[in-house]
Amino acid sequence: MGSPDKNILIVEDEPKIASLLQDYLQAQGGFGSHIVSRGDEALGQFRRHSPDLVLLDLMLPGTDGIEVCKMIRAESDVPIIMVTARVEEIDRLLGLELGADDYICKPFSPREVVARVKAVLRRSAHETGTAGESGLELDVEQFTAHYQGVKLHLTPVEFALLKTLSGQPGRVFSRNQLMNEMYTDYRVVSDRAVDTHVKNLRRKLGEVTRGRELIESVYSLGYRFVI
Repeated sequence: MGSPDKNILIVEDEPKIASLLQDYLQAQGGFGSHIVSRGDEALGQFRRHSPDLVLLDLMLPGTDGIEVCKMIRAESDVPIIMVTARVEEIDRLLGLELGADDYICKPFSPREVVARVKAVLRRSAHETGTAGESGLELDVEQFTAHYQGVKLHLTPVEFALLKTLSGQPGRVFSRNQLMNEMYTDYRVVSDRAVDTHVKNLRRKLGEVTRGRELIESVYSLGYRFVI
């Protein structure tokens, strides 16, 4: 069962779907929830209820889910699961320029939704720590990195990569996002170049972490730092 202290904000304009989700979240997960049916009311309700997770439909009256996601992300790192019937939007949603944590396609099983909510909340709970808890220490002024006191010999690009990834543990960064952090002059490089730099960084980390993986590949999306 989920914690009764966990509160979910359901942003969904179809009353039957919203009610069904609310019932299942309570019955199967033990979660409290609030329903918002309009996108232009979502941010106000988000601020009012301070939810632990947002279930956010893509197609909403007033303001669409993408804009709502951007507004929430501008002020909070709360987990967001996007709900969409538009499969062609999935890559865009999880390109993670929006910062969504997961997505669910309509039609869906309410039980699947509850399972995904639990999984994202569990992951979020593990990710609330800092990179320092992993044993990693970065000095951005000296451009030095240490793991449990052992110095890592990184190139400037590798340091920029590690700084970006470890700065938000658990967040998936797309290759384009990492590219922008690696090269501040916005030069054009290929995805393969990003993968190569990440591979080299992982190898150097692996030499001092005794095989512990700090950077995880997320299939078709990008990479994340794990504590």
